[in-house]
Amino acid sequence: MEFTVSQIAELLSGKIEGDGSQKVSRLDKIQEGKTGGISFLSNLKYEPFIYTTSSSAVIVSLDFEPVKPITTTLIRVKDPYSAFTQLLEAYAQFTKQSKVGVEQPSYMDDSSKMGEGGYRAAFSYIGKNCKIGDQVSIHGQAYIGDNVQIGDRCIIHAGAKIYKDTVIGNDCEIHPNVVIGADGFGFAPQEDKTYKNIPQLGNVIIEDKVSIGSNSTIDCATMGSTIIKKGVKIDNLVQIAHNVIIGENTVIAAQSGISGSTEIGKNCIIAGQVGIIGHLKIADNTTIGAKTGISKSITKSGQTIFGYMGYEMKEFLKSYSIFKNLPSLQNKIKELEKKQ
Repeated sequence: MEFTVSQIAELLSGKIEGDGSQKVSRLDKIQEGKTGGISFLSNLKYEPFIYTTSSSAVIVSLDFEPVKPITTTLIRVKDPYSAFTQLLEAYAQFTKQSKVGVEQPSYMDDSSKMGEGGYRAAFSYIGKNCKIGDQVSIHGQAYIGDNVQIGDRCIIHAGAKIYKDTVIGNDCEIHPNVVIGADGFGFAPQEDKTYKNIPQLGNVIIEDKVSIGSNSTIDCATMGSTIIKKGVKIDNLVQIAHNVIIGENTVIAAQSGISGSTEIGKNCIIAGQVGIIGHLKIADNTTIGAKTGISKSITKSGQTIFGYMGYEMKEFLKSYSIFKNLPSLQNKIKELEKKQ
C-alpha cells in the first residue's frame, strides 16, 4: 500500500515542509531510512541521522530547527513520538488480516454466547455461561473458564488462560500465556509450622483498553476483586497479587511484582524489576525506578522513587554520591588517625 506524504500529514494534522506528493509505503528507523519509507525524530540523540537519511519523509516536532541542510520532506507535529505511534496504529489496521469464524476442533459450551464478527481458533476452549462481545479474537490453546465476561474488540492470544468469573472490558489485548484469575498466594501458618490453604473466592476485573504482556499473571482476590483499571499497560513477566488495584493509565514494566492488597494510583510509571510489598498505597503520578524496593506507602503525588529500599530520588543520589566515595574517605580517616 502506498500513501502520499500529504495524506499522512493530513492524518497526523501535521504541516509539510518539502514535497508532499512523494509516495511512502513503509515505516523505517531514521538511521536505516530508504526511499519510500517514513521515519520520525523524537529523541535528539538521533538528530545526526536526519541529515543523512534517505527516508522520503521524517516526522519532527514543530520547534525542530535543523543545523545542516536537509534533503528529506518534513512533517511537523506537536509530538513526533505520539504521531508516529498513531501512524503505526493506522498501518497495523490496514495491514492486519482479521480472521473471522470458527476453526475446528474448538469448544464453546452451549450456555455461552459470542457476538458477531468474532474468531475462535482451533483448540480454543470456552466454558459455561460466558458472555463474549463482538469482534473478539480467541486464538489457539486459549482457555476461558466458566462465567467469564469479555467486551467488544478484545484479542485473546494463544495459550492465554482466563479463569472463572473474570470480567474483561472493551478493546483489551491479552498476550500469549497470560494467566488471569488463578489463586492468590494465600496460606495461613499453623502451630506445627505447616501452612493451610486459604480459599481464594474472588475474581479479577479488567476495565477497557488494558494490555497485558506475555507470561504475566494476575491473581484473583481472596474476597471481592483484583482490579485493573482503564488504560493500564502491563509488560511481560509481571506478577500482580490478590486484591491489588491498579489505577487508570498506569504502566508496569517487565519482572515487577506487586504484593497483595496494594493500591497503585493512576498515571504511575513502574519500571522493570520493581518489588512492592503488600497493603500499601502508591499515590497518583508516581514514578518508580528500575529494581526499586517499596516497603512503605507513598502518599505524595508526583514523586520519583529510586533505590533499594526505595526513597525520594534526590535524597538517594545524595546518599549514593557519599557511598561511592567511602573507600577514599576511609583512607583519609586512617591517615588522620595516624597523625594523632
